[in-house]
Amino acid sequence: MSWQIISGLAGGVGLFLLGMELMTDGLKMSAGKSLQRILRSSTKTPLRGVLSGALITSLVQASGAVTVATIGFVNAGLMKLKDAIRVVYGSNLGTTMTGWLVAIVGFNVNLKAIALPAIGIGMLMTLLIQNGRYAAIGKVIAGFGLFFLGIDLMKSGFEGLEGVISLEAIEEGGLLSLIIFIGIGFIMTLMMQSSSAAIAITLTAAAGGVITIASAACMVIGANVGTTSTAVIAAIGATPNARRMAAGHVIFNVITGAAALLLLPFLLFGIEWLQTFAGMSDGPATFLALFHTTFNLLGVLLLWPFTNRLVKFLKRQFVAAEEDEAQPKYLDDTLIGTPQLAHEALIKELERIQTIAIRMAEDAINTEASLSPRLQVDLEALHKLSDAVGSFCSKLRRKGLPEEIAETLPLALASMRYFIDVAEMAEEIDRLQSKEVVGVFHELEEALADMRRQAIAILDDVKQSATHEEILVREAAAIAALENNYDVIKAQLLRAGTTGKLTVRHMVSLIELMKNIERQVNYCVKGQSTLQMFAQQTTADDAIDEAEDIVLDEAVTGEVKVDDASEPSEKI
Repeated sequence: MSWQIISGLAGGVGLFLLGMELMTDGLKMSAGKSLQRILRSSTKTPLRGVLSGALITSLVQASGAVTVATIGFVNAGLMKLKDAIRVVYGSNLGTTMTGWLVAIVGFNVNLKAIALPAIGIGMLMTLLIQNGRYAAIGKVIAGFGLFFLGIDLMKSGFEGLEGVISLEAIEEGGLLSLIIFIGIGFIMTLMMQSSSAAIAITLTAAAGGVITIASAACMVIGANVGTTSTAVIAAIGATPNARRMAAGHVIFNVITGAAALLLLPFLLFGIEWLQTFAGMSDGPATFLALFHTTFNLLGVLLLWPFTNRLVKFLKRQFVAAEEDEAQPKYLDDTLIGTPQLAHEALIKELERIQTIAIRMAEDAINTEASLSPRLQVDLEALHKLSDAVGSFCSKLRRKGLPEEIAETLPLALASMRYFIDVAEMAEEIDRLQSKEVVGVFHELEEALADMRRQAIAILDDVKQSATHEEILVREAAAIAALENNYDVIKAQLLRAGTTGKLTVRHMVSLIELMKNIERQVNYCVKGQSTLQMFAQQTTADDAIDEAEDIVLDEAVTGEVKVDDASEPSEKI
């Protein structure tokens, strides 16, 4: 075997993989939002879920990317697991498009006549335009060129191997030989992390006469099962939804592969008959492309009636981590490469943090008894979640983010910081109440109870989703009233301390307690407002302008005056 043949094959595989990567990245950048809209709206009927998965995978030529996007939608609460599993069914059908491209274009067209101009035009567009959709389209065009140039090199390499390598001993080994070739297809996919590349190699090897049709069919089965490795690797240590999706992907592909192996003689005979009946090209590449599509379609038909049972099984298998509030429910490293999905996952995780923080605030304000053990557990959970959010944001920053997300990412951390402060103040309120500082003289009992009721009412209102402008306007009067009530109580406590009705220590502790309640509510409002700013992708400058407009409007109407929305009140 000459070095020229080996280097040609290696170069062909490398160009093919590089072309696939450029095509996938370019298509995600140029049509990412459109593809996401299709995927998000694909679950109205089960059939639409399968068809959308097939369509998007055919377009981006990467079933792994579609699986990751689907995991993101499930994590973000935008898609049910049952619907996502059907999208995975479709993505397995869509990934067979690579075989058809190789069969139809790769063996019937002068590839260099297409590939070289495409590479030149695509890279010229990318270099001249730099940013935007057209630069991404340039990547796609250049990727197509490299894709076909890689196929051309692989064709030449395998044609040179015909007669040089003899696989007769393996191919005559019966069932064992079939399993060996399935293993070869699986290992190729595992090593290259691309079933498309493994299938392209298989098709060109069969067309070059290096392996028989039956052996090549087994390699295609192995590559189809091997494509699950990407999802499995991505799901290690990930959220329950990610692990469920990965497990569903593995189950579908393994059952489909097993069915294809058991029915292999019938499938090969049926496809040969279909080619003859339909007058299709009888080349090995077309035969194998049809075989790949047929057994994946067979897998969809086999699993379709059992989808609900599969979903129930997956939900039973992955429950432990989800029951632990300290574990992120929506954040997953597989979303890092898709900023829009990462943004939605961050919103959902911050809403979880907000829910826990407000629950702690209500518990601390509502009762005069110590809740220390429960609050401590919640606070530890929030600290772990905040670490996860911080780590996720740090990884996200290192990616090339769209401008609207990059500018608002600090708001996610600011919102999280507000809610962590709320939780820590809940623990401080609990500590102060445990010192029996609440047994005050009769004149202040009603005032203190009224302030607690005001605080709880505002917290209840904060839970209702709204834009950050609505939050500031709606809560401005309530917060001003709460601050005014605090000022009145503080003045009474100071008088009680100077007249001897309260000890100085008792007086200071009560003032500190009331101040923590007032600040806690303020932080809840500002945390919710900042979270909504992040969700709406409102920049900090826009938020300042809007806050100034609100304050000016209130100054003109004379209704209420509020503190600066960016810093909590610190009066004591």
